[in-house]
Amino acid sequence: MKHKFNVKGMTCSACSANVEKTVKKLAGVGEVNVNLLSNSMAVEYDEDICKREKIIAAVSDAGYSASIMQQGVDDSQKMEHLPNESQGEIESMKKRIVVSFVFLIPLIYISMGGIFFIPRPSGLEGVQNALAPAFLQFLLILPIVYTNRKYYQVGFRTLLHRAPNMDSLIAVSSSAALLYGIYAIFQIGYGLGHNDWGLAGQYAANLYFDSAAMILSLVTLGKFMEERSKGRTSEAISKLIDLAPRTAVVIRDGFEHEIPARDVAVGEIVVLKPGQSIPVDGVVLEGFSSVDQSALTGESMPVEKCAGDRLFAATINKSGYLKFRAEKVGENTTLAQIIQLVEEAGASKAPIGRLADKISGIFVPVVMLIALVSVIAWLLGGQSFEFALSIGITVLVISCPCALGLATPLAIMVGTGVGAENGILIKSAEYLEQAHKINTVVLDKTGTITEGRPELTDIITANESSELELMVIAASMEKASEHPLADAITAKAVEKGIELKAVEEFSAIPGRGISAIIDGQRYIGGNLLFMQENGIDIDGMEDISHSIAESGKTPLYFAGDRFLGLIAAADSVKATSRAAIERLKSMGIEVVMMTGDNEKTAAAIEKQLGIDRTIAEVFPQDKEREIQAIQQEGKKVAMIGDGINDAPALVRADIGIAIGAGTDIAIESADIVLIKSDLLDAVAAIELSKAVIRNIKQNLFWAFFYNSIGIPLAAGVFYSPLGWTLSPMIAAAAMSISSVSVVSNALRLKLFRPSTEIKINESYQSVSNNGGERMEKVISINGMNCAHCQAAVEKALNSIENVEARVDLKEKIATVNMDSEIANDVLKNAVEEAGFEVVAISRK
Repeated sequence: MKHKFNVKGMTCSACSANVEKTVKKLAGVGEVNVNLLSNSMAVEYDEDICKREKIIAAVSDAGYSASIMQQGVDDSQKMEHLPNESQGEIESMKKRIVVSFVFLIPLIYISMGGIFFIPRPSGLEGVQNALAPAFLQFLLILPIVYTNRKYYQVGFRTLLHRAPNMDSLIAVSSSAALLYGIYAIFQIGYGLGHNDWGLAGQYAANLYFDSAAMILSLVTLGKFMEERSKGRTSEAISKLIDLAPRTAVVIRDGFEHEIPARDVAVGEIVVLKPGQSIPVDGVVLEGFSSVDQSALTGESMPVEKCAGDRLFAATINKSGYLKFRAEKVGENTTLAQIIQLVEEAGASKAPIGRLADKISGIFVPVVMLIALVSVIAWLLGGQSFEFALSIGITVLVISCPCALGLATPLAIMVGTGVGAENGILIKSAEYLEQAHKINTVVLDKTGTITEGRPELTDIITANESSELELMVIAASMEKASEHPLADAITAKAVEKGIELKAVEEFSAIPGRGISAIIDGQRYIGGNLLFMQENGIDIDGMEDISHSIAESGKTPLYFAGDRFLGLIAAADSVKATSRAAIERLKSMGIEVVMMTGDNEKTAAAIEKQLGIDRTIAEVFPQDKEREIQAIQQEGKKVAMIGDGINDAPALVRADIGIAIGAGTDIAIESADIVLIKSDLLDAVAAIELSKAVIRNIKQNLFWAFFYNSIGIPLAAGVFYSPLGWTLSPMIAAAAMSISSVSVVSNALRLKLFRPSTEIKINESYQSVSNNGGERMEKVISINGMNCAHCQAAVEKALNSIENVEARVDLKEKIATVNMDSEIANDVLKNAVEEAGFEVVAISRK
């Protein structure tokens, strides 16, 4: 069983490491993941051995408090709860800062005014008056200590539990300075009472109240800046949560009722008017509209929706009136799943971050030991107690492991948030880190490289068969099939008005074809191997079928008691596939296409797109084995597929990337989910991984560099040879700056932009059949709003002889390549007959 807990009282990575170590010791507990940023803990445990109450008690014994995190909270409640908790902490820090600096400024004036030649009242000047400024400083520091008492409450509690943290360092260092100041007041009083002006003057110059006050004030200021910056790392989740509408209009008892979105039940009919946000996932029952899905998919253009189309929560109905049936509500909606994925990924730990965790677990005790050894060493070296104490305090303050603890989780949280904003859902920090190591990408063909919507291109009958007979048999059989090419054949039959026949004893043979009985006769359909296995002579069509396959089309053969003929279908390559493959290759990644299609068709796609290697005629159940074979070559493999028939291969690969509209099976089987069906997003995911890992390494370098320089400097290593040392006040400022710098560096990831934000037509390279240069024209078109429009225009232009056309939906243009000059009127008529308006035609 897995549960999430809220954990309060954690202030640094030493805290999270201690909580994690404590809970892991419990019998029956498996994986424990503590997140410092969200103050949460995910625990996998055996409920028969370990109860939740035992976990909470263990956290409490470690010096912190824990409670069960509410499960099943709807998005609106989350939105109200999470920011308020963070905002409350920030507001509390603001008050602490105001109080601290209100009393710190006069305290500094009294203690250091003379140094900066700022005149002070005469009653505060001179050794004879030393007791007055000393006692006044003591009174001024009391409100600062009280308002920042949290450091002492948490710091000493964790110290007593033998698990010191950042607060322990602050508490011990400021307490030492404060207690020494009180001791100094008594010494001043003794000196004045016994006319020992030297003793009084010595202690009046070394009170350390200002150091203690400055430490508390600057650390609180640094934590405030850090907390405010950390809040920005979860903006992506907040934006996603804000997308969810609060209300929905449903039809109950024949009337429209506006109800809270969380109360919509599965199966209810929901009404959508123009401009409204969609409250739940569902399927359109009636109406026609365009829907802005950019918030979930990043698509810039609205998508047309009609009866049968799917709708997703938090997308926006732009123009028409729709009625749809609710299918997924509450936490089952696509939006809720995305939010959960982003939250879990942000809370997870990358392998690179475990080094910091291990160091943090022993860092604070080691620092306290270094501080103690430094004090003793300087005392034995003949230095004054005041000097040695200053060294000890400085070591404790400058060594707070905040920067070290923030280095990895901040970059992970920002990175996963940026990914979500770009339609890239990363399930775990581990996958985000592993993605940058990928050196081989294996691509499924259908629906990944290609559109996944094949169209029938050729019908070639055998000598004794008619085209009608072939189509009747083929379409009747394929209607029961789930093969991608089946839809192309049945759609053509519907277009021709062909009446289909009843099918009996239908069966599908994976990787081969289909079989069925029609009018008492058994028929088969499938690839050439299937024909050969059934002893079917394809009647001298080998050359024709080879030619079809070499042109990138897929031939399907059909036979009964004799060979009937073949039907060819082609699945057009996506407009962005070539650009994505070229970009992957430029990154030094080998691109492999794996498909169940025949070798000649696969070879044609390979040549067209410049793919490095092709594995063809692979059965769905064998894809996982092929991935394993590539891994045995020492390659780090990413498998990109649709997440359904590729599920075993996605799981086997080092990184499984599901391409498609976030289907349930994709989310389950893949490590990274690309909401848009665009290969360029796979490139962006790898680039994001590289950017995040680079950022983490920068953060860790800064954190280690800061401590490796700061601790020796604070300990006085450079004092004897160079005279260098630090005051506790400078150490407090440096510690705060180090934390803020790490946070700021992580926030730079918000500026990440994929290099693949290029125009599609720039990636389109056209070469004529005879190798010569081809003419090129650009047509500006109005009226294209979705992928269906794009496909319609491409189809209309490509139907013109010797024309190859590519449509850029975003730019509203069609790039037309021709072997010879074609009149503008011919191109214009083709587009207008498809139902769109030509604005201009220009030669490129």
